[in-house]
Amino acid sequence: MFPLNRNRRLRTNEAIRSLVRETIISPNDFIVPLFVVEGKGIKEEIPSMPNYFRMSLDNIEKEVKELWNLGLKSVLLFVKVADNLKDNKGTEALNPNGLMQRAIKTVKNATPGMLVMTDVALDPFSSFGHDGIVENGQIANDITSAILAEMSVSHAHAGADFVAPSDMMDGRILEIRDALEDAGYINTGILAYSAKYASAHYGPFRDALDSAPVDLVDVPKDKKTYQMDYHNRIEAIRETLMDIEEGADIVMVKPGIAYLDIVREVKNAVEVPVAVYQVSGEYAMIKAASQRGWLDHDAVMMEQVTAIKRAGADMIASYFAKDVVKLIS
Repeated sequence: MFPLNRNRRLRTNEAIRSLVRETIISPNDFIVPLFVVEGKGIKEEIPSMPNYFRMSLDNIEKEVKELWNLGLKSVLLFVKVADNLKDNKGTEALNPNGLMQRAIKTVKNATPGMLVMTDVALDPFSSFGHDGIVENGQIANDITSAILAEMSVSHAHAGADFVAPSDMMDGRILEIRDALEDAGYINTGILAYSAKYASAHYGPFRDALDSAPVDLVDVPKDKKTYQMDYHNRIEAIRETLMDIEEGADIVMVKPGIAYLDIVREVKNAVEVPVAVYQVSGEYAMIKAASQRGWLDHDAVMMEQVTAIKRAGADMIASYFAKDVVKLIS
């Protein structure tokens, strides 16, 4: 009790603060999202995500080498697909020579040790901008899951270490796991977006990939019938436990900073690694506010990634990964 115990003794200077610090950030904490486009020599900044880029494969090759040299060992690949290749069946997603499949091979050839994770969802390939097939004005669950399973096998065949289904269809983890097993990819992991909320924080990402839902009659105008209602907490645990039962190796909560209560709940409930996606809107808000001089970019960036890890994240998918690693090095 006070005055025998004075908690401020352990805050006296940086040396003692660092010695007793509970949460430490390192390059091993991060998954780096990368946006891939067709072409050559392309490195175009995303307007709503300052200092983040869509890159052609030649620049992706340079980027992953730089990431590796910084100590960043995992990437999560997303592709921007040309409009003429989009349909309501995800046909291009299964192209063995598609952009995603070539991106996987490019990363593996450039940095063989890099852990390659791949986005598995139909929205980049959908003419409607949805994560599943639109049928009779709804997102069809089971036929979508079957295509996602084929897509996952295609990624594994190209060399992906983990597939990351981000669609939130019911039962798709089991279907993907069975398909990978049947195809002989028993060591290909699944990072399941298990508690992915229907959040307003995804806008810049959809700009980056041109993957927002289209506004058409008889097409759902948002993703609320499959992504989770952000008012709910217990549902996140149920979703996550189901994914683990179906074969998920890692589970994810998305978004990050506004969902730290969910991160802790999930971490307390499971015995597999927990990932968190610090999403595009979270990135854009810090960038915009710091550009206006309203806050200290690096201080807020570090505070937020530390908070996400402190809440229970074993790994963080973050657009800040390079900035963080350069700062802490």
